[in-house]
Formats: sequence, structure tokens, C-alpha cells
Amino acid sequence: MPAAEETTQPHDESAPQPRELRFAYVAGVTPGKWIRRWEERMPDVPLGSFMTDDAAQLAVLRDGSADLSFVRLPVDREGLSVIPLYEEQPVVVAPKGHEISLFEEVALEDLSAETFLDVADLGGAEPALQVVASGAGLVFLPMSVARHFNVKDTVARRLTGAPVTQIALAWPSESTDEVIEEFIGIVRGRTAASSRQPSAQQEKPKRAPKPDRRGPAVKQPKVAQRYAPNPDKGRGKGSRKKGKR
Repeated sequence: MPAAEETTQPHDESAPQPRELRFAYVAGVTPGKWIRRWEERMPDVPLGSFMTDDAAQLAVLRDGSADLSFVRLPVDREGLSVIPLYEEQPVVVAPKGHEISLFEEVALEDLSAETFLDVADLGGAEPALQVVASGAGLVFLPMSVARHFNVKDTVARRLTGAPVTQIALAWPSESTDEVIEEFIGIVRGRTAASSRQPSAQQEKPKRAPKPDRRGPAVKQPKVAQRYAPNPDKGRGKGSRKKGKR
């Protein structure tokens, strides 16, 4: 008897594939808390993320590599929706042993005699810090970036009197949908029950009323009055007429 042929179900390429949300972020941004909240609220929508440098923070939106991007302002906002999130603390980074290591913070005006390097010209923060470690000069960076790369033989101190940088969330305006709105709400700290969250606006099934376990009300029997009412009760003293004897 010939063996039964195995049958396979044809793959339906026209079936809708599950939506995946992708976002990029520049060095210094720590998206872990937002990823955890997303996985709790939207387990059916996969979330992907990757780090990019400042030079490509908008390119990933233009070429479709990411749906959203955590960017460092300023940026060209044409065609984008941009929500500023928070400011970053600036620091000055010098080679180890530099005199700034004697202080907790340094004023910008006190560094006028120093040689400063252009981070962008050196190819970004990490290669710039390698140059700083060699003793060629100092750089300004956000504190979060200096801590992220943490290059050996460098020292960073808080910098006062310098312009601050700001982190923002950006995405193409024409691509806004409920999934993106959900992610924006999570980043902005909205709770799962917020009326502004798309997931909270979905109609929830009504719960069946709880059964009344008390049973039918039992009418208590009237208790027979043991004594006749006192006709003098409520009258003033001496109000009862005395009869003749």
C-alpha cells in the first residue's frame, strides 16, 4: 500500500503581517524603561530599537529604518512631529591628570585658555574622547554621552555657563497612527488607564452583575405590646383632672 502523501497548507502571502514598531536613539538615551512598559501594555506588537549617532538621527526616519527617533536638538523639523523631552547636563572632558579633576564643577569662563576639539569633525563622541585621552585638547559633551562611552584616561566635570542640549522624540508627521500614539504616551508618562492612550479607548467587555447572595427580604413579625399606653405620658404635671371622691 503506497504511503500517504503529506499535505501542506499553502502560505497566504496576502494575509496581514503583525505590525512591528521600530525606534532609534542617540548615545546617552536609555530607553529600557519605555521598552519594559511597552512589553507590558502591547505584548502583541513587537518593538525593535537600535542606537545611531547624531549625524544619522534623522536619516533613519527619512529612509524608513525607524518609525520614531530619540534625537538631540536642534534638528530640521520639516515634515516631522517633534516633542521635546528633557535637557542634558553639559560636562567638559579633559585628559586624566588635568587640573579640572581638582573641582566638582567648572565654569566655562575659566577655560578660555584651553584648546577645544570639534566633536563632529573628529567623527563623533567616541573617537573624540580617544583624542582627548591623548592630551590633544578638551571637548564639551552631554554628561550622559561621556558616561556611556567612558573612555579610559579621561576625566569629566560638570560645566556651568554653557548652552544645554535637549533630547526630543521625532517621527514623520504623515505616519502618525494609533501604535505610534501609544508609544508617545508611554514616553510621556501616561498611565495605561489614561483617556489619551489609544489602548484605553477600546471598548472593554461589560462584567455580569454579581448575584445577590442575601436572598429575599424577610419581614419581621410585629411584637405584641405588653402594656397599655399611659394616658398621662406627655402631659404636663397636674394636667390630669382629679375626680370627686
